[in-house]
Order: sequence, then structure tokens, then C-alpha cells
Amino acid sequence: MTAFTASREAHAVVDAPREAIWAVLTDPPRLASLVPFLRTIEAVDEHHWRWEMSGLKVAGLDIAPTFTERMELTPPERLEFHHEPPAGVTERAGVTGWYELTALEPAADGTERTALATGLDITVELPLPGLARRTVETTMRGVIAQMGDRFAANLLRELGLPPGSAA
Repeated sequence: MTAFTASREAHAVVDAPREAIWAVLTDPPRLASLVPFLRTIEAVDEHHWRWEMSGLKVAGLDIAPTFTERMELTPPERLEFHHEPPAGVTERAGVTGWYELTALEPAADGTERTALATGLDITVELPLPGLARRTVETTMRGVIAQMGDRFAANLLRELGLPPGSAA
């Protein structure tokens, strides 16, 4: 097995109150419904969520990883997570990441606005040689970019905002 990692950061200004965005990001089933290729997120306990991906094709392999994340919440400003499987369990995928929400001055029309930033490092172990790193990680970056774009559109829809309304 070889570990492959891809990263992405994104920043946007969303015309919605920070608390409304926070409510979506901290509701596991609701969040799962917005993230492409994600089947479910289940709160295992107060600090751990189990994420189950739907099938993805990476370098000709079909994968559907399940992984456990330790969630660290600082309401309503920051959500951090890192891979922390249960004792004795081997998980071949995991994510380290964060969401940061900063309330901004309201727009001229009084609309509440939030700066939303996110960062992700996704790692997956695959039965491929290290020589495949460039191909696999390039594919992973493309999938992550697609997921990010679709998540952004889904989040806007969930918040009742028109498509493309985040800057």
C-alpha cells in the first residue's frame, strides 16, 4: 500500500449569517447531503464523526472509504478535524482539515455576510506503487476541486441563496 495525499484551500464571502452556515457544517446528516461522493456522516460520540464515501474511481480502482474524524468545534468560528480511527481499527483513508467562519460587516442593504475559508488534506492508501504518485494525486486534486465546487453550490442552495452568489 502506498499513501497518496491531495490538498485544497478555498475562500469565499457568503451572504448569510455565520450562525446559519455553522448550523449546516455541524449537522452531520445535513452536511453529508451537500458533499458530493459522500454517502453519510454519523456522529459516533461527542468528538468523533464517521464519514462514508460513495464509490470513487481513482487510477482505475473503485474505492469507497470509510474513515473516522476527531471533530474539534469552536462555535461559531472554527471547525477542525483530523483522522483518528478507533483503537484497533485500520482505516486506509482520512482527512485533516478546517472550516473558519468570520462575521463581516453587513452589506449596504443590511445583508449579513460571512467569510468562509476551508482547507483539506485528504490521504488514501491504495495498492499502487509510489511511481503512480503523480497520476493518482493529480486525479485526487481534480476530484477534490469538483467536490468543492459542487459543495459550494449545494451550500448556497441549502442557505436559500442563488447560485453563484458567493464571492
